Amino acid sequence: MSLHHHPASPIMDHCPTTLPARAYHDPDWYAREQRTIWARNWVVAGRLNDLKPGTMKRLQVGSASVILCRAPDGALSAFHNVCRHRGAELCSHDEQPMGKLVTCRYHAFAYAAKDGRLVATGHAHPSDDFRKEDHGLLKVAVKLWAGFVFVNLSEAPGEIAPDMGRDYLKNWPMDDLVTGHRMVKDLACNWKVFWENYNECLHCPGVHPELCDMVPIYGTGIMGDNERPDWTPEEPLRSPLKEGAATWTASGKACGPAFPDLTPEERQNGYNFVTVYPTMFVVAHVDYVRAVFLEPTGPETTRLTAEWYFSQETLDQPGFDAAEVAAFAKIVMAQDCEVAELNQRGLRSPAYDRGRLMPEEYAIRDFHQWVLDQMKEEGA
Repeated sequence: MSLHHHPASPIMDHCPTTLPARAYHDPDWYAREQRTIWARNWVVAGRLNDLKPGTMKRLQVGSASVILCRAPDGALSAFHNVCRHRGAELCSHDEQPMGKLVTCRYHAFAYAAKDGRLVATGHAHPSDDFRKEDHGLLKVAVKLWAGFVFVNLSEAPGEIAPDMGRDYLKNWPMDDLVTGHRMVKDLACNWKVFWENYNECLHCPGVHPELCDMVPIYGTGIMGDNERPDWTPEEPLRSPLKEGAATWTASGKACGPAFPDLTPEERQNGYNFVTVYPTMFVVAHVDYVRAVFLEPTGPETTRLTAEWYFSQETLDQPGFDAAEVAAFAKIVMAQDCEVAELNQRGLRSPAYDRGRLMPEEYAIRDFHQWVLDQMKEEGA
């Protein structure tokens, strides 16, 4: 039976169709996503604090291999990972040291790390018809936001556009936080399957007992008070965490000093989500911050990277263990990964063409529309 919600509630009044099953495993669909979604949007490349000066890092962005360079003086630049001489790969490792030059180990062509200018041609002696200025590295746009480095393959990239706005994390000391723990997991599911799981809580009562204990409203299958049938906009805000909890740890207790500049509402929330499609989401707590990065590695495979960031003061506490803090969210993510892979296996059934979203899955509807809008020029 349909429930009636306040007009300001995000709950839908109908059950729209999902994306077709082929969107999750068809190689042609995946290739179009690589050319559109992943080639035109900002893709996270990690934390600036984790890329030491004098280092270059190899990234996979859509179908392109990219090098992110941090010169010895700290300057950032990014280029396609290809020598302009005969196409050799320039960076062959996840990270490798670099001076002021990016040098191809095949024929020793050397490029300025800051702007990609061709500086030297090794043992080759070009004829007069060869102009060095025409053969620099192919640039990739690079930007910083909240201490994260992003790259974009588009020739005319816009601004990074988090769903909650660029200033959403301004009260957290994002630039100064230090990576305390990292988890990398390869998933047997399409990247969109993980985002869909992120965008609904109908699965929470049956999949996340620990999370539903920490956030009781999740145990009812919804993500927030504004999804309740009896909700009205006049209701005062209340903490979604269980009584006595301040953050996402096993005990609910803060793991270190609370960040001093948070507003009362940010403290009361207990967790503050901000999303940058298609590449990452951030969960900011009163005492630490977590980020999750997604990288499609094939039509039915995805690499998930989760990182936990702390103030140096918190990390310096006697006996502090970042892995212990991360353990709670890792339980939740392991459960999400399991059902995402279960979902992917079912999407392969020849009997399934597409489904219908439930009214509570409004955020998945919005995500699907975003995907389709991104791919329009490719005729998806």
